[in-house]
Amino acid sequence: MCADCPPGSPPPPTKEEREEGDRLLPRFGADGLITAIATDAATGDVLMVAHMNEEALRLTVETGEAHYWSRSRGAIWHKGDTSGQIQTIVEMRIDCDQDAVWMKMTVGGDGGSCHTGRRTCFYRAIPTGGPLEAVRLVPRDAERLRAAF
Repeated sequence: MCADCPPGSPPPPTKEEREEGDRLLPRFGADGLITAIATDAATGDVLMVAHMNEEALRLTVETGEAHYWSRSRGAIWHKGDTSGQIQTIVEMRIDCDQDAVWMKMTVGGDGGSCHTGRRTCFYRAIPTGGPLEAVRLVPRDAERLRAAF
């Protein structure tokens, strides 16, 4: 029996069930969130990393469009609702211990995914091989598609 589970609830899934089974058994963190990685279905480029709570995951699975939990607003966020940059899922996967999802997607509107107006949130490279204190970020694919939100 699960010590932290409400009385009468089923026991938590076993490691084997979570890692090898065919059931979606997401393992949300203490904050109620899992990591969500969004990539471009055509290029494989990472567009953004966000978080989902149980409701955002359910809405994403049921609608085929990305929904996230906005930690700053404390609310569900349907990506593209206001910008037109709807993220339509082509394929969605969950990692081995079911605490992160990876979505391959197409992006509507101008194709951007970053609030800064860029296609990707990962528009700066970090040079390696020197002292951390000396690092200066290098722009990569940093062109803006529109003004920042």
